[in-house]
Amino acid sequence: MIEIKSSKISDGEFNRGVFAMGPISKGTLFHEAPVIPYPNEQHVHIEQTLLADYMFSYGANHTALLLGYGMLFNHSYKPNAYYELNFDNHTVDFYAYADIPAGDEIFINYNGEVDNEDELWFEDNNKETL
Repeated sequence: MIEIKSSKISDGEFNRGVFAMGPISKGTLFHEAPVIPYPNEQHVHIEQTLLADYMFSYGANHTALLLGYGMLFNHSYKPNAYYELNFDNHTVDFYAYADIPAGDEIFINYNGEVDNEDELWFEDNNKETL
């Protein structure tokens, strides 16, 4: 249902994104990314690495490393997908927020809510266009 390809919006060495292989209907669960959770107090060690940019808040007391395609979705303030934490399955579940045509890149809002436009930890030159 999804695949990894080069993204036009990512810059630098790792210019990957997640793309729809076929049409994905609004509301469809299209990916369940397994997580490796760890206590928040251990995050100080992760912050010293490149991995810090790929971690998700995972409840009040934990942070999680996403596996699968979970850490390769790019950010947009106008996303076509959203995610929910699934503590029972230890996954982050990704759903289509709108119909996603085949070949389109799939974007999430890194703030966790589709309409949250709070500034992020990185400079986002695409806030108005994506």
